[in-house]
Amino acid sequence: MTVINFKREITCSVDQAIKRVENALKVEGFGILTRIDFHTKIKEKLNKDISPTVILGACNPSLAYEAFQKNSDVASLLPCNVVVRDVGKGKVSIEVVKPTTMMEILRDRDLVNLAKDADAQLQRVL
Repeated sequence: MTVINFKREITCSVDQAIKRVENALKVEGFGILTRIDFHTKIKEKLNKDISPTVILGACNPSLAYEAFQKNSDVASLLPCNVVVRDVGKGKVSIEVVKPTTMMEILRDRDLVNLAKDADAQLQRVL
């Protein structure tokens, strides 16, 4: 089975985890392009309840630019998603897409090698 993300559980609220993740991403050169309050959208569209789940679209502009210059098809795989979700009992799961796995979809060794830098940065975020 292919591992598609890095994952860590911490003890705090979803809002606290988001702030911590955003700060850690900033240190590593990433910014947040999008935020989807997934649980809210599911409630609006389906009237179903799920645990609080927020998807942050994170991007390191330098790495994204370099990857785009190598292969413009990479645009469909950007940004890197970071999921922050309540898993109960005061715990929050932080899940970060693994860039190397995403780049393997394009079967481009140069992009996979470039994504190794992003992997290392996102692992430090966790």
